[in-house]
Amino acid sequence: MATVGQRFKTGEKCPTRGIYTFDGYTDNTTTPAPTSEERVITLDENETFPPIRSTNKGAYWKLTRVL
Repeated sequence: MATVGQRFKTGEKCPTRGIYTFDGYTDNTTTPAPTSEERVITLDENETFPPIRSTNKGAYWKLTRVL
């Protein structure tokens, strides 16, 4: 089970159902910014962390709330 604040990246499997917040790009760039709809996602256990589709970039995701 993941804990709040734990970080994951695009392509990894989600260990815990929860709300995840965008926490940067995997290539360490900062632009372009993701859309507001892409910044916060809800994932179920075993779903795959997505890329930011609007920029076609891998992302880091931080668990902000366990559901």
